[in-house]
Amino acid sequence: MRFHKLISVLLHPIVVPTIGVILYFLTVPTLFVKSQKLAILGLIFVATYFVPLVILIILKALNKIESYQVSTIKERKLPLAFMIVLFYLLGNSLYNIAQIRDIGILFYATSLGLMLIYILFLFKLKTSLHLISMGIALGFFLLMSTLYSTNFTAIIIVIIILSGLLGSSRLHLKAHTSTEVYLGFTLGVIAPFLITIIL
Repeated sequence: MRFHKLISVLLHPIVVPTIGVILYFLTVPTLFVKSQKLAILGLIFVATYFVPLVILIILKALNKIESYQVSTIKERKLPLAFMIVLFYLLGNSLYNIAQIRDIGILFYATSLGLMLIYILFLFKLKTSLHLISMGIALGFFLLMSTLYSTNFTAIIIVIIILSGLLGSSRLHLKAHTSTEVYLGFTLGVIAPFLITIIL
């Protein structure tokens, strides 16, 4: 049980975007110096980690959610709406900077993925946020491999393995059904490719 909870915490949806950008900077050549990369990472970490935490704290204080786990569809609607807007704005800001347009695509894809999850609320499906974040990471590096003809095999394999562990953990913790886990991962993988078509 502790192992499954640990995996869920380490690969939490608000942590994965920062990890994805770190991997991007480590593997894709850019014109940015180290200090500029750290500044971008700092911005992304604040926007995708601290801002969501603050939003949850405020919603909890206003009794809009019962717990920080936001385990029901009803509780997820408002936080998710905030996240959709936040990731869209972040994607829009980064996409307009030519040297990091790829990272803009990543956050546009995240916003799109969250929109798809929101739509699925209408069908009473509580799609896994954990798995959609991992799916987006996988889809993003698959997309980068086609755009740059760069070998991201090691990263892709690691993401697939971690996604398997995370999916098993979410099922073991009874946080989701298998349908919600597989659906989240599949939508995540597709989202970056859909964004490139839309853009």
